Amino acid sequence: MHAIEETIKETCKKLWDHGEVNRILAWEKGLFDYDAAPVLFRSRERISRLVYNEHCGVNLSKFLIKEMEKEGKVLVLLKPCDTYGFNQLLSENRVNREKVYILGVPCGGMRDEKGLLFKCLSCKGNDFKASDQIIESDLSVPAPVPSGEEEKLNKMTAEERFAFWRGQLSKCIRCNACRNVCPACSCIKCVFDNRDSGIEAKANSDAFEENLFHIIRAFHVAGRCTDCGECSRVCPQNIPLYLLNRKMIEEMNERYGTYQAGENPEAKSPLTEFKESDPEVSAEYGKGGVSSC
Repeated sequence: MHAIEETIKETCKKLWDHGEVNRILAWEKGLFDYDAAPVLFRSRERISRLVYNEHCGVNLSKFLIKEMEKEGKVLVLLKPCDTYGFNQLLSENRVNREKVYILGVPCGGMRDEKGLLFKCLSCKGNDFKASDQIIESDLSVPAPVPSGEEEKLNKMTAEERFAFWRGQLSKCIRCNACRNVCPACSCIKCVFDNRDSGIEAKANSDAFEENLFHIIRAFHVAGRCTDCGECSRVCPQNIPLYLLNRKMIEEMNERYGTYQAGENPEAKSPLTEFKESDPEVSAEYGKGGVSSC
C-alpha cells in the first residue's frame, strides 16, 4: 500500500500545481495506526501528511456537501464502494459534479482494530461508478461472505423480530453518528434538529423514542440507501443498523425489481417512479403490504 500512497500523493501534487484543484479531501494518520481520519488539505505542503492504507475505511463522499459552498474545485479520494454514495448525492443535487475532481483509489479491503470491516464482507467489487482519474493497482477486493444475519432475521416470527430490534435500539445513545455519516441523510436541516418538530435532539426517554429515530431514518433512506455500511461502522453501541436498511432493500427488490442505489445517478429509485406494473401495496400485513422489519 505504501507505493499506492506515494502515487496518490504525487498525483495530488501535480493536480494542485496545474491548478486543477485548490483543496483535497483525503485521510491523515489519527491517534492510532488503525485510525485514519478524514481531513481537508488546504495547502500543497500538507499533502505530505496524506495517508492511504487499509485503515481508510471512511467514505468521504458525505463531506463534499459543505465543500460545494466554496470557490474552486475539491479533489476527493474515493474507493469503488464510495462512488455509490457520491452518485446518490449527485442524483439529489447535493453536490455539483463540476466542482469535484474524483481520484479513484484501489481497495483490497479495509480494517479497524478488530479486523476486516463488516461492510467489506459484502464488497460490491472494484468498479468505479464515478471518477476523473483512477490509481491503478493489482489489489483484489475481498470475496463476498454472507453473514447469515439477514436469513436468521427473516426466519424469526414478527414477535421475535420486534423483541430483537427493541433490544438493539434500546442501546442507542442518540449520538447521531449514523445520521451524520450517511450519504443518504443529506437534508439541509434534519427533523430531529428542528425545534418546531417536537422531537428535537430528544434522548431516548421511553420505548417509543428508542424506536422512533431509527425507524424514521430507515424510511427516510429507503430507496436511496447504497448499503455502504457506514451507519453500522460508526455506531459506538454496535447496533446492526445495516440489517434494518437491508430489509428495506430486500422488500423493494421483491416488489419492484432489483435496484442498486448510487449505481447510476440518472436512474430513479423504485419509490420515486411509478409504473403501471407496480404491485398494489395494502396497509394490512399479509395482503401485499410491507412485512415487519
